[in-house]
Amino acid sequence: MADTSTTKSANAAATKKKKAKRSVPTGQVHILATFNNTIVTFTDSKGAVLTASSAGACGFRGSKKGTAYAAQVATEKAGNAAKQQHGMSKVDVYLKGVGLGRDAAVRTLQGLSMQVETITDKTGVPHGGVRPRKARRI
Repeated sequence: MADTSTTKSANAAATKKKKAKRSVPTGQVHILATFNNTIVTFTDSKGAVLTASSAGACGFRGSKKGTAYAAQVATEKAGNAAKQQHGMSKVDVYLKGVGLGRDAAVRTLQGLSMQVETITDKTGVPHGGVRPRKARRI
């Protein structure tokens, strides 16, 4: 009885295929920099996520997540993974938000010897504002 269970588990391990790492030399980097956190996502040209990291995922907690240094560490972690696993060397950068990590993340990309082709700001701009309060009754 024990022999059949070990052969089943050995066959399952042998049939499971390793996922092929595809080569993506050019891609996109989406940086969401808020006051509380910085999220860095590496995607291919169609927008499919390859690697991602954030200041919180790198071990920063509380108000330290919103700092420029935390954004630098998160960008290094995701950038190194994108270079090693997918061979990414040229990137288009898309920035969103007004946090401290915006500039630090772009500078870190250049420090990782990735060629930054374009930098696009996708920060939302309010138009028209919020609905006004109801009129005060006397």
